[in-house]
Amino acid sequence: MPLPDPAASSSASDRALEPLTHRRRMLILAICCMSLLIVSLDNTVLNVALPSMRKELDADVAGMQWTIDAYTLVLASLLMLAGSTADRIGRRKVFMTGLVLFTIGSVLCSLAPNLESLIAFRMVQAVGGSMLNPVAMSIITNTFTEPKERARAIGVWGAVVGISMAAGPLVGGLLVDTVGWRSIFWVNLPVGLAALVLTLRYVPESRAPKPRRPDPVGQVLVIALLGSVTYAIIETPAKGWLSAEILVFSAVAVCALVSLVRYERRRDEPLIDLRFFRSAPFSGATVIAVSAFAALAGFLFLSTLYLQDVRGLDALHAGLWMLPMAAMCFVCAPVSGRLVGSRGPRISLLVAGVAMTVSGVLFAAFEAETSNTTLVIGYVIFGIGFGFVNAPITNTAVSGMPRAQAGVAAAVASTSRQVGGTLGVAVIGAVLAAGMASSASSSTHFVEASKPAWWIIAGCGLSVLVVGAMTSGRWARGTAVRTAERLEHTEAAEASVKV
Repeated sequence: MPLPDPAASSSASDRALEPLTHRRRMLILAICCMSLLIVSLDNTVLNVALPSMRKELDADVAGMQWTIDAYTLVLASLLMLAGSTADRIGRRKVFMTGLVLFTIGSVLCSLAPNLESLIAFRMVQAVGGSMLNPVAMSIITNTFTEPKERARAIGVWGAVVGISMAAGPLVGGLLVDTVGWRSIFWVNLPVGLAALVLTLRYVPESRAPKPRRPDPVGQVLVIALLGSVTYAIIETPAKGWLSAEILVFSAVAVCALVSLVRYERRRDEPLIDLRFFRSAPFSGATVIAVSAFAALAGFLFLSTLYLQDVRGLDALHAGLWMLPMAAMCFVCAPVSGRLVGSRGPRISLLVAGVAMTVSGVLFAAFEAETSNTTLVIGYVIFGIGFGFVNAPITNTAVSGMPRAQAGVAAAVASTSRQVGGTLGVAVIGAVLAAGMASSASSSTHFVEASKPAWWIIAGCGLSVLVVGAMTSGRWARGTAVRTAERLEHTEAAEASVKV
């Protein structure tokens, strides 16, 4: 690798010192949103392509789960490491590295000769993806320092998820039906390359004044915990709860969790700063992120399989059926961002919780998928709920925390999302596989087999509602203020000791 040119480094440093005009801040926001777009688009496009991939690669339901969960698992495991590394060595540097790796991983996925290779290349993608969203959120947090302006920026950020949900099924369906499923990974190339060039030109470098030291032991324990839990859930329908393999992985998960908590409490600079969780809003945002994204992942997984395998739709028409959900998410995300900026997160969380719960109950109790009208209504209501939930999660996670630790705080929120997505696909897929195994496949049987999965999605929505109500009031805000004061006081004391 060639050594950096000193003149270029000096030029980059000078740009970093330039005052950020409104136009420059908007451009930085757009660049960061481009990274979110390729990561989110990749997931939504992949869901539509699952049936085609399953046929060509001769995979079962568990195999399809792994194409999603191999990605989200690696992503969740490395997000906090990426956030703290970016705070330490430079956010722009890590962000650009992530763009390169994600783009390379996308090319490799398009060339995968079999299921095992595809899963491995999805993991390469995930290593790059882990360096994008939390680092981009940290860049946004340090660019938009005024709370209301930051909330609006995060609302735009959330709207990009809606764009990806709207465009993903349509773009994915069109590509799968005309070119083939491998082409869905080509979409990431032009966006990734454009974001890379624009980042190099316009995004200033930034670092935390007091970055955290590496925590390799904590990182290994996180990987062991998430990996063993995911494997046990996905493989249980085929191997059985009491099989030796599942029991071993379950034991590994328990040991990793206990060891992680005990080890991180003793570290001065832990990978997971447990002090953050003294803030009720921050803890609530973590639980809500897991619940909301578990519901989303399960919702997309069930809907894709139902529309294509049961109704017999092609990928494009399945994407069109899911458009009402995506459209509502796109419309509601910026509205939620403005609400969070002007009224706080409470209203958005309550609306999200109610809507996601109602949607899940429609499918679980009233078999909404069996009627075109109720199917669309269920999709619309879920889109409203998910559209409202993203902005309060992100804003609550980063606002109240010292800006110096923005990368770590954002990474915890992003990790919670990915953990939720991983568990959603693993649990929903396992429940569906267990139900489908009990009798021959048919449209009626699929509806019956999926009912427990829809009740789980409804439960996730109820969790968003209850936890959102409990952690967005006056008492909760007081815990956030006290937590921020303690963190800032501790950092100031440590800085004075070093001086």
